[in-house]
Amino acid sequence: MALTNSRLTVKKAVRILLPLVMLSTFSVAQLKPASPPIADPRDTRFESVQEDWTSPVLSTSTLKPVQPLSTGVIDRTANTLEIIRVQWRWGDPIELYVMKPKGIVKPPVVLFLYGHNSDTDRFLDERFQEGATRNGFAAVGFVSALAGHRYHDRPMKKWFVSELDESLAVSAHDVQMILNYLGTRGDLDMTRVGMFAQDSGASIAILTSAVDPRIKVLDVVDPWGDWPEWIKGSPAVPEGERASLLSPEFLKKTSSLDPVTWLPKVQATKLRFQDALFAPTTPKVAKEKLRAAVPSGATVVVYKTPEDTKAIMSDTNVLDWIKHELQSMSTPQAESKIAEQSTKDTIPSTSH
Repeated sequence: MALTNSRLTVKKAVRILLPLVMLSTFSVAQLKPASPPIADPRDTRFESVQEDWTSPVLSTSTLKPVQPLSTGVIDRTANTLEIIRVQWRWGDPIELYVMKPKGIVKPPVVLFLYGHNSDTDRFLDERFQEGATRNGFAAVGFVSALAGHRYHDRPMKKWFVSELDESLAVSAHDVQMILNYLGTRGDLDMTRVGMFAQDSGASIAILTSAVDPRIKVLDVVDPWGDWPEWIKGSPAVPEGERASLLSPEFLKKTSSLDPVTWLPKVQATKLRFQDALFAPTTPKVAKEKLRAAVPSGATVVVYKTPEDTKAIMSDTNVLDWIKHELQSMSTPQAESKIAEQSTKDTIPSTSH
């Protein structure tokens, strides 16, 4: 599941916005207004939407979810796939790939978020679907802001890193909005939610988990962070753009969204931090600061060579840890049965 660090190439055309039904509204001042509608200037659904790009906290923004649209359920031998379009801001519909195992009522669920140059193709792979849902788990895949089908209608010079504050904050808000939506479905165990994330996706997952306790188990691989050092030394940053990204103005915008700051605040019950020392995208000094910020009690795994990752990062083993931790968690139903049994064992019978 390793990703390349090549810059994203725009491969998909503009998606036409669909007429959806607005669900809720509220207002907060001093926020950035959402971008105007792309396909239809008459679209007023998101007129009052404003978004705070300085924080991963959702409550300081005014996103408006509209009615999700489903393509229907694709039936596999052991699982199902449903592709759902959700939206809460202008010009940014998000495709969710919801994979569920057959025969399991309200399975635990794992969210998948990869790097900024990834798309949704992997979620259509039946081998991925089988592995993600194996042993009774649901899986939900999506891409971050300014990635895949969400990267459109912008000049090429504006991309994930050049708009880093937007990319990080918007994506962290999206994860929380997706959790809100999944909670309305009624077919998933939202008391056992995990998240597997890699590269820039791992940075977003850290920010989200620090402000949202619904992610119970978090597994991050090679997160980006320590923005001044990362921008200064990462090969993912084009040399022609590095100086402008190191400007005081840019660094000030991103300082409140640094995973180094948010890592100690992660609220997941279980956290695994995986760091491939040989991966060049994040400079050594930034990797060291990120590892130092991992909260006590978390699992830290360091890989010195690509060979070290073969066993644990293979398609068949990469999800073993997160699934084990989710399976080990008590469910409300199990706790209810334990409490009921405890009552029976401790309260004397009143019959004669």
